[in-house]
Parts: sequence; structure tokens; C-alpha cells
Amino acid sequence: MNRIEQKDRPSECSLLSNLLLFVIIFLFSFHANPLMACQSVSAVMDEQALLGLNPNADVRYRERAMVYFEQLKESQDGWEVCAEALAKGVYSDDHVKFFCLQVLEHQIKYRHNALTAVQQQLIRETLMKWLQCQLMNPEPEKTFVRNKAAQVFALTFVMEYLTLWPKFFFDLLTLVGLNPHGVDIYLRTLMAIDAEVVDRNILHTQEEVRRNTLIKDRMRDECVPSLVESWFQILHTFQFSQPELTCQCLEVIGAFVSWIDLRLIANDRFVHLLLSQMSVEDLREEACDCLFEIVNKGMDPVDKTKLVESLCSVLQSAGFFNVDQEEDVDFLAKFSRLVNGMGQSLVVSWTRLVKGGGTMEQADHTLRAMEAKVPLLLRLLLHEDDDISANMVGFCYDYLHVLKQAIMLAVIKKLTYDDEYNFDNEGEDEAMFVEYRKQLKMLLDRLAQVSPELLLEAVRRVFNNAMQNWQSAPFMEVELAVRLLYMLGEALPASHGAHFSGDSVKSSALQDMMRTMVSCGVSSYQHSSVSLEFFETVVRYDKFFIVEPQHVPLVLMAFLDHRGLRHNSPKVRSRVAYLFSRFIKTLCGLYKAELQCLGLNSSLL
Repeated sequence: MNRIEQKDRPSECSLLSNLLLFVIIFLFSFHANPLMACQSVSAVMDEQALLGLNPNADVRYRERAMVYFEQLKESQDGWEVCAEALAKGVYSDDHVKFFCLQVLEHQIKYRHNALTAVQQQLIRETLMKWLQCQLMNPEPEKTFVRNKAAQVFALTFVMEYLTLWPKFFFDLLTLVGLNPHGVDIYLRTLMAIDAEVVDRNILHTQEEVRRNTLIKDRMRDECVPSLVESWFQILHTFQFSQPELTCQCLEVIGAFVSWIDLRLIANDRFVHLLLSQMSVEDLREEACDCLFEIVNKGMDPVDKTKLVESLCSVLQSAGFFNVDQEEDVDFLAKFSRLVNGMGQSLVVSWTRLVKGGGTMEQADHTLRAMEAKVPLLLRLLLHEDDDISANMVGFCYDYLHVLKQAIMLAVIKKLTYDDEYNFDNEGEDEAMFVEYRKQLKMLLDRLAQVSPELLLEAVRRVFNNAMQNWQSAPFMEVELAVRLLYMLGEALPASHGAHFSGDSVKSSALQDMMRTMVSCGVSSYQHSSVSLEFFETVVRYDKFFIVEPQHVPLVLMAFLDHRGLRHNSPKVRSRVAYLFSRFIKTLCGLYKAELQCLGLNSSLL
């Protein structure tokens, strides 16, 4: 019995032989099918179909791969095979990895809400396991695989951040740390999130827009400061050892700065780091782009001026303004774009300050800062490279516009009477000012030929501001406002005085201002200069009363009472009598039919 049992029991030699045979078969299978690096029993995929993912595969295999892809997408749980393959690193072929990520992407994008809680958790675990593998790999994945992985991370973030995965960034940053491979995936994921949530070039449904707004609000409240700190650490750590990662980080900052709190970036700590990278050859082009996005961010005009001046001061001290000595044309193209952005930012700040957003001192400071950039503007505009020159056209155009505005505002300001003007006893000084006013008027007329819409806008702004509180405003402000309205008649001439027809923008603006003037009560202002200017303007724009005849009674009362023919100033009474006769002729033309019905001859009036 013992002999039989010993005979039937396998010998140690036969066991070793069987084991050796198993190893040989496994190695043969591995070499015969390199797609299977460490096949899992449960991760069973169609190996013949996967062969069609190779770009060099024949049509038959490629068609089979496409069919298999559709099958996995439509299957309820086929994606789990791909998830397991990714998490366990089953396949070494880059195209198979990309294929698996595509299947997972489709599931998240179109079926996420139908997944169970367990399946959604599986997706999160799969992504984090895959990312953990990247930290240990000696070489990074191919770029197209990393980009697809970043898209899958971003889609998962969009779907789950507000509900299931609020610690998304915390988990990523905790796992990645400053591992170069992990940082690369992290930065690519941030750019993919920007494309999904922020990019205005991508059309979204109303529901997606609402969701994206909520995501940005939550990020601002909970994680943006941590993200910004991670960017600083990445820039500081890798600026010399990993220029590609540093450039990626600069690109991320440039993308996110449009909607996060700028104070997190526009501070001494961060700006000095960015400016230092302007001196690193591998980084300076991307640093220029990043700084451009920062100065392009909307912010308070005074703060924007300070930021631009701070940047310019450092750049000039470092010699960047010596563009004639720079031979790197590609860098100069980026630098000229930055200079153009800084110049246009100053233009926007100055315009906002002039329109009531600050004091005149602040506006003057911004204007001087703008003027200080003109020599650099001209050097870059004259550069022999057309791309560099073309980048300065925007600032050049805006600066010319500012010059016209600045001259126009200066002329308007100098048209104002001063307190020392003697209206009762006009002497040599008063006569000189009257002559000076005529010269200013000629300059204003010339400006109107160049930019009529600019003059109309400036006059309308001054006029409306004065009419809103004419009762408490000094007489010189009220007189100037009415005087400017009067001067528009010659600066923007119309055939036969037809100011209220033709150009709709001009006629509408004039009609609005005339309506305001005759109805707001400014004719009662107790100063002779205002009274005279009121009646002069009424007669100049007498055709207004053809368009809006309901205002005629109000104006007639002003002519006939203490504001006009009964004014206490002989000078006013005399001039008003002449103006009244002209106005009556207009009324006769307007009411000619009514007068004939009454048997009156309008020529007698």
C-alpha cells in the first residue's frame, strides 16, 4: 500500500519540470502578445480587437477595434474592465491605455448620473491609483495619454466636485506633492478644468453655465488660495531644473487669473518671482504671456496703474526696455505684446478715472504713466520685424484716442469762465478771454472733424452732469454746459440747421440735451451769462420745436417774463428782444396753417 502511494505521488523532479514548463509557456505567451504585460484574470479584453489600436494595423483589425470600442461604451459594465486595466497597469501599450481612458471618459460624460454610488467610487479610486502609478514610473506616459487622463480627471471633477468629491484638489495635491510626474498631471488637469468650466469659446447650455458658476464660486471660497500656493511652490522648485513644468504652471496661472482674486497673484512675493523668470531664457516667453494675462485682468484703475508702473520699473531696471540690443525675435514678439497690454490697461484706467471713477490727480498720474511708455512704443512700432510692430498697433491707436480726449478735455476746461471775469464792466482782460475762447472754439471744431463722436460724447457727459444739479452748481459750470451744447451746432454742422434728422446718433443726442435744457428749469438760473446762453441755444436749435412742439409754451414764457424781456440786465433784455423776433419767425413757420385759419398773416408777426 505504501509502495503504491509512493508511486502515485509526484516526485520533486516532476514538480520542478511542470513548473518550468509553466514558466516557458507564460514567457512564450508574453512574447507572442506584448499587449499583456501582467494580465489580470478579471480584466479580460478582446486581444484581437486591441491589436487594431496600433496605427500600423490593417483595416480589418482597425474595424474590429472600432466595433469593440462601441460595444464597451454601450455595455453597462464593460467600462469596469478598462478601469481595472488602468488601475493595475495591465497594459503597457500606449494606444491601449488611451483606449481605456476614452471608454472611461465616455462613461463619465454621458452615464455618470446612472452609475451606482459603488461605481462612482470605483472611478475615483481608479483615477487615484493610476495617478499613484505615475509617481513611481521612471518615465512619464506619452503626451497624448497624459492629456486624455487630464480630461478624464477634469470631467470627474465637473461631475462630482459640488456633491461627491469636494476634496478633489486636496486629494490631488496630497498625493502629488512635488513629484515631477504628478505635478505634470496636476497642471494638465487644471488646464482641462479651465476648458470645461471657464473657456468662453466653448458653448454651454444654461444648466452647464449655472453649474460652472457654482463651481467657480465654491473654488474661490474653498481651494483657490491652496492652488495659488501650489503654483508658487512649483515655480520656485522647478524654475531651473524642470523648465517644461514651470512653463506649464505659468500657463495655468495665465488661464486662471481672469476669474480668481488678483491679489493672490499681484503681490510682491509672486510678481518678483515672475519677473525673475523673465531673465531665464527657457521661461521668459511664457512669463511674458503670464504677466500679460495679469495686467489684462479687470481691476480698480488706481490699483491697475500702480501694478503696471511697478512692473515697468522692474523691467526697465533689468534692461528689458533696451529692445535695440535684443536679438531674440520670438521673445521680443512676446514682450511687445506685454508692453501693448500694459499700455492699453493704462488707457482703460485713465478713461475710467476721467469718467468719474477717481480724482483729476489720479487721472493725470495715469496719463503721465501712459506718456512715459511712448518712447518704448515707438521703438517697438519701428522694429524691422512686422510681428513685433503689429503687436503695438492696439496701444498706438488707443493712445491717439486718449490724446484726442485729453486735448478735448483740456479745451473744455479752459473754456470755463473764472471767478474774476467782470460781466458788468468788461475791460481788456475780459476782451482777451473772449478772443481766447474763439481760438479754443476753432480747436474744438478741428477736433470734431477728426472725432465727431468723441466730441459728442464729451459734451453730453459735461452737459448731463451740470443739468442734474444746476441749482447748486457754480454759474461757470452751468454756462459752460449750455455753451458746449450751443457750440455743437457749428462743430457738427447740418444742412439748413437740420440737426434733428439724418444721423440718428447725433440727432438723438442733441434732441435729448435740448429736451433736458428747456424742461429742467435752468432758464431760471440767476446769472446773466446763463440766461443769454440759454436763449442763444434755443434759437440756434429752433427746429427742435418742430420735432417736439409741446415745449413751445415753456420757452415762450421764458422769453416774456423776468428771465428774458423783463430781465434786470439791459444787456440781456436787448439781446433777448432780437432773439425773440427770430424765434417768432420759426413759430410762424411751424403754425402757419393755424394762423391762416384764424385769418392772420404770418408775415405781420
